[in-house]
Amino acid sequence: ICNQLGVIGGGKMAEALINALNIKGVQLPDRIKVFDVNVDRLNHLKSKYNVETSSSIQDLLDESDVVILAVKPQHVQIVSKSVTKPPKGLLLSIVAGYTINQLELAFNTKNIVRSMPNTPAMVLEGMTVWLATKSTPPDMVSKAKQLLGSIGEEIEVSDEGYLDMATAVSGSGPAYVFLTMEAMTDAAVHLGFPREIAEKLVLTTIRGSATYALQSPQSISDLRYNVTSPGGTTASALYQLERGGFRTNVADAIWAAYRRALELGNQNPNVGPGRNKFNDNS
Repeated sequence: ICNQLGVIGGGKMAEALINALNIKGVQLPDRIKVFDVNVDRLNHLKSKYNVETSSSIQDLLDESDVVILAVKPQHVQIVSKSVTKPPKGLLLSIVAGYTINQLELAFNTKNIVRSMPNTPAMVLEGMTVWLATKSTPPDMVSKAKQLLGSIGEEIEVSDEGYLDMATAVSGSGPAYVFLTMEAMTDAAVHLGFPREIAEKLVLTTIRGSATYALQSPQSISDLRYNVTSPGGTTASALYQLERGGFRTNVADAIWAAYRRALELGNQNPNVGPGRNKFNDNS
C-alpha cells in the first residue's frame, strides 16, 4: 500500500489491521512500524507479526506515508502533545467519536481519513465506514480505501455525521450480538444442553442466519416471517421478546451509543426519542 505504514496505538483494532495486512500480503511487516506506551504490547506485535517498533510518535509521523491513529479517544490529546510537526502523509483515524475538526487541530494537518471499523476485522469480516477530507489527495484516499478494504467490507460516506451513527450500529454492534449469543447459550444450558453443544448451536445458528440474510433476495422481515409458523414455537418465543420490549431495548441501546459518540466528539448529545434538541439541559 505504501513505503512506510505507521501505527500509533497497539490495541486490538490495531492488531486486527496489522493481521489483515499480513494475511492479504498488501503491506510487508518490515514496512509497518508501531508506537505504543505499553512495551508488552509492542513486544507481542513484534514477535507475532514481525513488525518494527518506534519509541517516538514524531519520528513515526515524519517517516510514514500513512499513519493509523488507533488510541482511545481520551488519549488523543496526550498523543498530540508529542507532535511538533504535521504528519508527512495521511492520518487515518479509527478513534471513536473524534471529529475531523478535532483531528485537524490536534495534528495540524488537512490530509485526514476518519473511519469506524469493528472487531470482526480480526477475521477479515470487518465493516468499516469512512470519510476523507476534501483536501486529501486522491492517491491518499485510494490508499485508505485499499487498507480498510483489506479487513472486510468498507463504505465511503460524504457526511461525517454517518461516522457517529456507524459507531453506534456497526462499531459497537458486535457487542450486541455477543450479548445475544451469551443469553441464548445460557438459556440452552438452562434447558439441559452441555455448554459446548449450546455454544455450537448458537454460534452456528447466528452465522448461518447472517449468511442467509446476506445471500437472500428477501427482506430480513420476510425471512423472519418464513420461520414463524402460526401458533408455533417461534411465534411463542417472539411474543415474549416483543412483550419484553426487545425492539425498544435494542433501539435505546443504539441511541445511547450514538449519544456517547457525540459526547466524545464534544457535540450536543441531546438527540433522539424523548429529547428536545433545542434544550441542552433536558
